[in-house]
Amino acid sequence: MQKNKKIFLFLFVLFMLAILYLSFDISRRTTFPGSKGNLKERISKEVD
Repeated sequence: MQKNKKIFLFLFVLFMLAILYLSFDISRRTTFPGSKGNLKERISKEVD
């Protein structure tokens, strides 16, 4: 395998690992909108 192909493969794997880590981190910190109950009541309490 040529040197350029090895460098490209290494950078591609590094990029994919970074994207997977970021997506996992973001998904862990957020909640699914459908799992939130009483959304109307919570909005009206926050406005007051």
